[in-house]
Amino acid sequence: NEWNNKAVEITKFSKDEVMGRNLVQEFITEEYRVSVKEVLDNALRGKETANFEFPLFTKANARVEVLLNATSRRDVTGKVVGVIGVGQDITDRKRAEEEKTRV
Repeated sequence: NEWNNKAVEITKFSKDEVMGRNLVQEFITEEYRVSVKEVLDNALRGKETANFEFPLFTKANARVEVLLNATSRRDVTGKVVGVIGVGQDITDRKRAEEEKTRV
């Protein structure tokens, strides 16, 4: 598991606070747990996912909209050994889109 500086900035959880914990069960909103787990499990099977949107909650319990790309991490032989998840905070973009549709 890895928790980089951007993940800390977005969620306000430190690396020490998240390491060893179940990301899906503890940090993903209940209604998205099954689909996020499926995206991550698929990447572990070699099926990658791009542009998957889901909400997660920060340490202060604020909702953040995330755009996720889940890529299989492979060793030198090509065997899948993990998942690289690249997430982007798209909260502001989503709010702007919602505001546009209301106008």
